[in-house]
Amino acid sequence: MRTLKTFILFIFIATGVVAQDAVKDTTYWKVSGQASVNFSQVSFSHWAGGGKNSVSGVGLFDMNAIYQKNKIQWSNTLKSGYGLLKEEKGQAVKTDDKLEVNSKLGVQLKNEKLLFSSFANFLTQFADGYKYPNTTDKISTFFAPAYLTIASGIDYQPSEKLSLFITPISGKFTFVTDEELSAAGAFGVEPGKKARAEMGATLKGEFKTPVMKNVNLATTLSLFSNYFNNPQNIDVNWDIAVNMKINDYLSANLLTNLVYDHDILVPVDDEGNTGRRIQLKQLFGVGLSYKF
Repeated sequence: MRTLKTFILFIFIATGVVAQDAVKDTTYWKVSGQASVNFSQVSFSHWAGGGKNSVSGVGLFDMNAIYQKNKIQWSNTLKSGYGLLKEEKGQAVKTDDKLEVNSKLGVQLKNEKLLFSSFANFLTQFADGYKYPNTTDKISTFFAPAYLTIASGIDYQPSEKLSLFITPISGKFTFVTDEELSAAGAFGVEPGKKARAEMGATLKGEFKTPVMKNVNLATTLSLFSNYFNNPQNIDVNWDIAVNMKINDYLSANLLTNLVYDHDILVPVDDEGNTGRRIQLKQLFGVGLSYKF
């Protein structure tokens, strides 16, 4: 644990030194982002085929800030989303909830396609989560869980479309700050504890490309193996985003997220039983969009 903490402290110090110079000189920054709001509504009146009145909405906000000067490259991304669905007189239920921050600092090596990089990834959610229709006992909330992964290694970038980062030493932290969820030992954290630390190897691939006119694909795959606890059980987090631009203010978004973590037990039935499962989330929406 002491070695892991020293390694993390070194990364933060190195990043802070470069960050001070980057903040002073803003001419090398490239900032972009997209905000979108997607709505859907269904209404019935004496409809012979049956159905339920419903309304739903999802808000998405992504932002990128990239610093490039000489051999220094520092990329930062924010990905967030929140959505609700309400059917007739029923209560509103959550359909999307994500807050993710990424930061990667790299120094170009003699081979221009290779960088020595350090990165940090933080992932949590905004609001309480429930196994509906039960809204009494929450199964997740803000910072329960929260995940922090920090690593240094080699980043292979053959083009602007592809990045492949690999490191034999990385730290992964799982936080469960909610008292009830901590006491229950949720998300692989020991009952009564608020955090769990792991050390292992990380492989992260990022790919983005135009598919056709006004259609862009971006995907990120992260793999983590814990050296000291069943290293063969690899944690997987795979995001795919397809953004389709209709015009300057209308867009369609298809988002999928696949997660597998051997330490996380998820509900598998209505009787309270849990098990290890591949988690999959998919979202499709059409609505207002603004890029900057």
